Amino acid sequence: MEPSTIAAPSRTRWLALTVLCAGALMAIVDETIVAVSLPAIQSDLGFTQAGASWITGAYLVAFAGLLLLAGRLGDLVGRRRVFLAGLAGFTVSSALCGLAWNPAVLVAARFVQGIGAAAMTAVLLGMIVTLFGEPGERAKAVGAFSFVQASGGTIGMLVGGLVTEALSWHWIFYLNVPVGVLAFPLALRVLPTDEGTRTRQRLDVPGAVLVTGGFATGIYAITRLEQPGGAGTFALGVVAAALLGGFALRQKRATTPLLPLRLLRSRRLVGANAVLLLLVAAMFGFMFLTVLTMQRVLFLDARQAGLAMVPVSVAIAVLSLGVTPRLNTRFGERTVLPAGLIVIAGGLTLLANLPADAGYASHLLPALTLLGVGFGLAMPSLMSLGMAEATPQDSGAASGLFNTTQQVGGALGLSTLLVVAAAHTDERLAGGAPERLALLDGYRLAFGIGVGLVLTALAVALLLGRRPRPA
Repeated sequence: MEPSTIAAPSRTRWLALTVLCAGALMAIVDETIVAVSLPAIQSDLGFTQAGASWITGAYLVAFAGLLLLAGRLGDLVGRRRVFLAGLAGFTVSSALCGLAWNPAVLVAARFVQGIGAAAMTAVLLGMIVTLFGEPGERAKAVGAFSFVQASGGTIGMLVGGLVTEALSWHWIFYLNVPVGVLAFPLALRVLPTDEGTRTRQRLDVPGAVLVTGGFATGIYAITRLEQPGGAGTFALGVVAAALLGGFALRQKRATTPLLPLRLLRSRRLVGANAVLLLLVAAMFGFMFLTVLTMQRVLFLDARQAGLAMVPVSVAIAVLSLGVTPRLNTRFGERTVLPAGLIVIAGGLTLLANLPADAGYASHLLPALTLLGVGFGLAMPSLMSLGMAEATPQDSGAASGLFNTTQQVGGALGLSTLLVVAAAHTDERLAGGAPERLALLDGYRLAFGIGVGLVLTALAVALLLGRRPRPA
């Protein structure tokens, strides 16, 4: 069943899409914008090495842990209200991040930022598919949103490096303030009012506590993979699994569940989320690993490494904003998605075989171009497939699930691939290899695992593309 659409003038709908994409861009950019600024923040505020991980971890825990809750809340009280609350909270907390005078204030403000990001992004996809009903327009709108989702990480690294070098780390957070201040009144004018579908029913508070605690504990366990002490990490993983298991049982009994289990009967929805988990795990890890390769193997500085990632964003923009919507309309998402995954696997294969004398133009640039093209093909197709069967009353929950899968996949892929790369590097160093070659070997192994993740996603996508046999 296709989601119903909201009647609105064409110009108003496209302005609404601009506001929604601005919110999504702020949320995604702030996942990675601190990556190249961490040394400056750590030195200025006096973070310990372990404490510095919470600059990213606090944001990620709140973001991923609250997406399902925010998505269901949007279904109940109105997606417009939830988006506006998230935008306001994100803008205020960004200002507080920039003003932070000690580690505790910055970590607390980053956590609140994550709450705002979850509120904004959980309802975005549901709002887009209800705003745009005509297939051609919906393909263009989803393409624009996919561009933001796919390129936000590389944009964050680029902006973080340039702004930190030109001004200071404080400004990587201050940049959000004028965007939020301008976007909020425009959002009040152009976002359609929706009162929610079940405003008289209570939100599933026990389910919210279980899923939020489960995802928060799980994400925290993932962020600890890079630290010594495997027993503690394993215990956190067990707690996370128990909480998420309790959430699944709760959803069977709740009158108004956060995640209606009927959604999981959709083969297309479940398959699209499985593909997304594998794809984002490979791609989010790729972004960080590529920057590390350029800085530690090719000896580029932060600004140069950020600029070197620009081709990825350009390729994603060209494909997702112009080419992919037309391809999806003509050939269908089931055809375009596997093609994009094949191109991504090719790009990662090039990175997994980087020679010791690798150069940017001769070796990295072709791989980055393939990855940008592949992601620009795959993400819009995947998002369209994932939301195609969501009903109006469940579009917020489906959107929240999709975004949750993306955040969990990113955290899982990043931490796991970094740990694999570091372990293999240590092994090569212990065997007497020069540091530069040991690092390169570690990164190549991680890129190779990324190839395996994408090929697995391709197999799932091909199964997803097969039409079910008639009963």
